[in-house]
Amino acid sequence: MSIVDVKTIVENKKNGLKRKILELRDKGIIPKLAVVMANDNPASKVYVGRKRKMCHEMGIEEVEYIFDERVTMEQLLDTIAKLNEDKEVDGILVQLPLFKHLDEQKVLDSIIPEKDVDGFSSMNVGRLYKNSKDTIVPCTPKGILTILKEIEPNLSGKNAVIVGRSQIVGKPMASLLLNQDMTVSICHSKTKNLIEYTRLADVLVVATGVPRLITDNMVKEGSIVIDVGLTKVQDKLVGDVDTESVAKVAKAVTPVPGGVGITTVYSLIENVVEIAENRKGKR
Repeated sequence: MSIVDVKTIVENKKNGLKRKILELRDKGIIPKLAVVMANDNPASKVYVGRKRKMCHEMGIEEVEYIFDERVTMEQLLDTIAKLNEDKEVDGILVQLPLFKHLDEQKVLDSIIPEKDVDGFSSMNVGRLYKNSKDTIVPCTPKGILTILKEIEPNLSGKNAVIVGRSQIVGKPMASLLLNQDMTVSICHSKTKNLIEYTRLADVLVVATGVPRLITDNMVKEGSIVIDVGLTKVQDKLVGDVDTESVAKVAKAVTPVPGGVGITTVYSLIENVVEIAENRKGKR
């Protein structure tokens, strides 16, 4: 194995999830996702479109609340408050980034933890760090773990190195892998001699936004390399990993495009279904 066939992994997972959704629908419960978008970022529109498409494919109801730059914090918080109270809505997703005049963390924290489908609220971040059973795991790290488990079911005791310390990928990924009993190091832009860390990694997760940062000489032979980066270079989408050279050394490396992004959207749907299952007895 070298280049990971992420699409096949997700397609195989979808079958089991579709059965859960059908079981819920047979009981009169239709999983429902509410998407709130307050930005004019073209990439966000693409992401929301992908999420909409998979919701429709999987049989999940999806509604969108789109705001222009005139939106106020009060309007946004009022919308989320109503969605919090709506018993038919299972998950609330706020598409980031928000317009600059809006307080992102305040908006995220206004979502009740039980409906925080992205797992970005302070409460769910804390639950992840504590390895609580009722944690809603952020979608990208959750998707990465899905890939890793397909390649290596037992991660216990292995070395993981994460390059990037963002709130969306790096930090939650570290917690998730610690919860798998891995030994975890986090590297970032201030790390000296990055190669000394990356060459020790049984699992290397790279999320920096620096095109082709990781080359073959920086990778341990037989390792698993997860590329989270996505940057347009001369009209071509490339990742943080020099895939072609690294694939000759690593046991497995995820492609860009067609890699982690697919599992991120799938994990969102998975989270919505899990929330619906947990809430069905309360309706």
